Amino acid sequence: MHACASHKITYRRKACCHVISIPEPTSLASCSCEAFLFALGSKNVASRNNHIFWNHSIQAYNMGHHNLRFDGDPHSLSGAWSPPNSRANFCEEDYAITFYLAEFINALTNVTYVYLALRSMYGPRSRGLFAPNWDFMSFSLMVLGIGSFLFHATLRQTLEFVDELSMMLLSWSMLRALLILRQPPKNIRYISIILAVFFISFSVFYVMFSKIIYQVIAFWVSLILIGVRVRYLFYWAKPAFSAENVRKWAVRVWTATFTCLFGYLIWNIDLEFCHQLRAYRQKIGLPWAFLLEFHGWWHILTAVGASQFMNVLREVREEVDREKKE
Repeated sequence: MHACASHKITYRRKACCHVISIPEPTSLASCSCEAFLFALGSKNVASRNNHIFWNHSIQAYNMGHHNLRFDGDPHSLSGAWSPPNSRANFCEEDYAITFYLAEFINALTNVTYVYLALRSMYGPRSRGLFAPNWDFMSFSLMVLGIGSFLFHATLRQTLEFVDELSMMLLSWSMLRALLILRQPPKNIRYISIILAVFFISFSVFYVMFSKIIYQVIAFWVSLILIGVRVRYLFYWAKPAFSAENVRKWAVRVWTATFTCLFGYLIWNIDLEFCHQLRAYRQKIGLPWAFLLEFHGWWHILTAVGASQFMNVLREVREEVDREKKE
């Protein structure tokens, strides 16, 4: 049995005391807990065993937001969806702004996903309100925005699964778009069916076992496959695309990649320095404090980065269509 006791760290600002529940290692089995305390600078953990590098790797795989729970907020038990039962509880204070949204900024910033999906659907090639020019990528971007909004609005575990699996759907939609390029209709059907079977099977498996390590591995595998396929299409595929197009696309792909990575960086700042950020937010007050809700910036930046990458894929697809006509 994985044993993680609860180690309480409190800090005070004005008249209220916030409690952050942080996993405390009680056995070697709880290696991700030890790794988290190591990341906070605990010398005791570093000297406890000889497996600190392994522990640190496990913590990275587990993605800190599922090991860090920022509990004890003053209104966390008095919201519309209380009490929170999700595995993750982020740095933003629960129900601090409204009775109806558990994490106000973390919920509302998901509008970025939906907006960018709609902008793609109703772009120049749209045929009207009821005939959008949609594709699987824009659909998955919208699903992620809605799923993530519902999760952050409620902090319910069921909707947490929706959020996590929506991330998988987004990455797999981009992988599908890459794999079907320059393929005959028969192969496109096979690729689509295989990816659909994998996604559904993984979703059932993940909900049954509920271990974040499986989602992390699957997500990173899909990203690696996307990277390999992009490199193949840009530099190795025959017939080759024009050097000018490849250069232009590569710059935009790297821009999208670094946009997402920067979002991931500031999200981790939000995790590791939550109590300092909360103190700054209290000091500067609203509305400027909203700018320090870094998980919300993760939503905005990943939405922008993913949308940029999707636009590149659409241009590549258009170029392939032109090749067929010539």
